[in-house]
Amino acid sequence: MGNDSRWAPYIRWLPRPEEMHCTIFWSDDELELIRQSSVYQETINQRSQIKKEFLAIRTALKNFPEMSKSITYKDFMHAYALVDFAVTSRAWGSMKGYSLIPFADFLNHDGTSESLVLSDNDKHFSEVIADRNYAPGEQVLIRYGKFSNATLLLDYGFTLSSNIHDQVEIQVNIPHHDVLREMKWELLKRHHRPISNDVNGFDSSMDSFTIKEVRSGSGKGKGIPQSLRAFARVLCCASPQELSDLAKEAAEHDGRLARRPLINSSREIEAHQMLLSKLTQLADDCDASIKSLGPISSPVTCERLSIRRQMAQDLLNGELRILKSASAWLRNYCDTLTTTDCYR
Repeated sequence: MGNDSRWAPYIRWLPRPEEMHCTIFWSDDELELIRQSSVYQETINQRSQIKKEFLAIRTALKNFPEMSKSITYKDFMHAYALVDFAVTSRAWGSMKGYSLIPFADFLNHDGTSESLVLSDNDKHFSEVIADRNYAPGEQVLIRYGKFSNATLLLDYGFTLSSNIHDQVEIQVNIPHHDVLREMKWELLKRHHRPISNDVNGFDSSMDSFTIKEVRSGSGKGKGIPQSLRAFARVLCCASPQELSDLAKEAAEHDGRLARRPLINSSREIEAHQMLLSKLTQLADDCDASIKSLGPISSPVTCERLSIRRQMAQDLLNGELRILKSASAWLRNYCDTLTTTDCYR
């Protein structure tokens, strides 16, 4: 219906492709700015999925040539970003399911906002309850969710200069040359729960772990998933007997694998030093990536590249902060165990 549609005013306000900064729109050179982050590979995967869906639609529309010719991959990607990202991430939940609330979905994000969006399904009425008093002309903000810069950049196309919800996804693998590799994988798979949260509330898969900022140099290292520490303990086992002991411990504790420190303190130190080495290397690589960004803006830098460089810097700065905090806790943990051993 075009301009005659009652949705035309709303659609005209939707962002155009050149105004969107979700990483699927970044050039290959721009993506290189964030190669150090997991967002890089997630973007590659997302592009692949979009391409797959586009080809499937093109196949389905072969019987409608006048329509298929007018749909380009660029148009499809734009529509995909608007529908999949905006609708999925900005849809409001109710007893009847999820839906968009036009105009409310234009409100911008503040990770600390406590504003509420309330809906009355019977009266078809929605309202935003602000979390504080706003001055005339001041922007009213809501919180999309407790999202890291990685999620904000990938799905929304923006970042925050300081994001308290930042996190880092890391992968830890068992070396192929490890003679106990198969036994270790079997033990890990036996006690692995595909969709679960660890004791700190963070999701973990078999070899992928999400770390949040460790806010204290002492204590239990909240922010480092217990599942990651368990993985490290399994990884550092040097004999079938050690693996058998961990399996026995898990059987006695509701299947929870290596939740307690290893009895052999040297193995416990080795496991956490391995994690420390991994995170220290990631932090060094992240720091190098930040330094390689160069000046965020300069007379020869186009506005789009300047914006995306700033986003890359926000993303990497947050991840570097988290890696440093986790490394500091691990270093303190290993030093404490070493000192304790010396006094025994």
